[in-house]
Amino acid sequence: MDECVRLSARQKRADPLKNLSGESAFLKMFYVYVLRSLKDGKKYIGYSSDLKKRLAEHNNGKVKITKNRLPFELEYYEAYKTEIQARRQELFYKTGQGRRILKERLIK
Repeated sequence: MDECVRLSARQKRADPLKNLSGESAFLKMFYVYVLRSLKDGKKYIGYSSDLKKRLAEHNNGKVKITKNRLPFELEYYEAYKTEIQARRQELFYKTGQGRRILKERLIK
């Protein structure tokens, strides 16, 4: 099983780029994230190496697929050590089984 860190926005971990001591992490991480549109309530699943920047791109209308559903809030994310792990998890969450598992995690 892939090693990852799973946190929901409800867990109020304000900055995913900070480690527990509050210092910036030197290890580059890759994030699988779930955004929820405040306009229509629908979710968007993606991955990025810079979560803050990617969220800003979504909310500034720079992402073609989401620009008509602004604004978005970060609902959930997971951190992975490699881009391959993050990409695989993103693709899994876009399947029926993955959506069910993600739904269960978001309810808790």
